[in-house]
Amino acid sequence: MYNWTRRVRARARALGLLVALFELTACAPAPEPATPERSPAKSPAKSSAGASESASASAPEGPAAPTSAAEPVAPVQTRVPGAPRIVAFGDVHGDLQAAKAALQLAGAIAPDGDGWTGGALVLVQTGDQLDRGDDERAILELFDRLADEARAAGGAFHVLNGNHELMNAAGDLRYVTPGGFADFARVPDLPVADPRFAGVAPVVRPRMAAFAPGGPYARMLAERPTVLVVGDTVFAHGGVLPKHVSYGLEKINEEVQRWLLGESGDAPPAIVASDDSPVWTRDYSMEPDAGDCATLERALAAIPAKRMVVGHTVQERGIQSACDGKVWLVDVGMAKHYGGSPAVLEIVGDQVRPLS
Repeated sequence: MYNWTRRVRARARALGLLVALFELTACAPAPEPATPERSPAKSPAKSSAGASESASASAPEGPAAPTSAAEPVAPVQTRVPGAPRIVAFGDVHGDLQAAKAALQLAGAIAPDGDGWTGGALVLVQTGDQLDRGDDERAILELFDRLADEARAAGGAFHVLNGNHELMNAAGDLRYVTPGGFADFARVPDLPVADPRFAGVAPVVRPRMAAFAPGGPYARMLAERPTVLVVGDTVFAHGGVLPKHVSYGLEKINEEVQRWLLGESGDAPPAIVASDDSPVWTRDYSMEPDAGDCATLERALAAIPAKRMVVGHTVQERGIQSACDGKVWLVDVGMAKHYGGSPAVLEIVGDQVRPLS
């Protein structure tokens, strides 16, 4: 039988050596793969540990790790009512400045603050808060606080899990920056002595302890859906195929949540681990053809929903739509790693428009 834990440890050892080498020699970041990233189920881990400058050693420790194992986690919601105004935005990849710019465009926070100002706004972020940047903890904790503030104000902020959140929980750390390792080394009270991390390089161990199933940041991710239907719009990081609807959107969210809570082993549910999973598929986001659009129509009819909003694949010309407006592509590469500009998608009734 395939030994997932052994694979995770092997990756971690390699990453630890690479990060240490990066920090000692200040070498240039490893280049990005020329082809799109693929699910680790079909692509071996790559050793790109460095993609940005290391975090400052004098950075504050920050708040305690979130959500202890003693605190219960409510079941994930899969379907919620619509709202007069819904706004969505895509991948932020460790760039707090880009995340705040998107929140400001949405009207969720003021230009000079980071408290919720959106009132009854319903806001959706389609996943990939992690990797490729150094501000991941700040983003996770900002989004978590804003979700509470939005709820108290009569609105909502729904944050989805993308492939990079699930990769980190599975021990696939190939896109973590040196600063991303250093930042989680400052989280207090992490279970770094867990036997699962025996033999893992010390520089990698805190991050693995934070995100491994049952860890404090994995439990934070467990509060978030993988697929969400808001009124007549369905949101997912990669996309929803007819087979996912047949499998059950609620079942997908439940299985991912149980895995992140450490209730179903270290390996992710098979339904989210393949290249055509809801967090990995690119069927709708890379110039979909007539066959892809027909597949989309079947998925929307089965949900049911009028449209789908996805991230995951950078759109160099800003937010795009395809399949006669039935799918909207909101990953604009706004993170510093990609150099794009922030943009959000506004849905008011049947009127859908990008804002930038």
